[in-house]
Amino acid sequence: MNTSTIQIDISLDKDRIPQGISWAASQSSADAKQDAKAMMVSFWDGKEKAALRIDLWTKEMMVDEMADFYYQTFMTMADSFDRATHDEVLVADIKNFARDFYARFRKHQEEKGKGHQHG
Repeated sequence: MNTSTIQIDISLDKDRIPQGISWAASQSSADAKQDAKAMMVSFWDGKEKAALRIDLWTKEMMVDEMADFYYQTFMTMADSFDRATHDEVLVADIKNFARDFYARFRKHQEEKGKGHQHG
């Protein structure tokens, strides 16, 4: 049997807040560890019928980057759901939600920005 290993290293500050995230995969084409500002890892526990998650981000992760990260994650989740179920209606719903989420985020950011200009 062929196996692959994914290694994730998290460096923490004195308050145990992530300062750096790096990862490497044994079957990856990248030779060196890759840096990241955020990560989401989900596992499915079949016995408990529960999702187990690890969500971390560094202090350098900006709010607009977080919105981009969530938008792209929703879209790739839709693609994965499509490959698993071929349910075009639900896949479209997920993608529409992602687009709406991103548009609402952008609108909210613009409104916040306008408020600061007049203050």
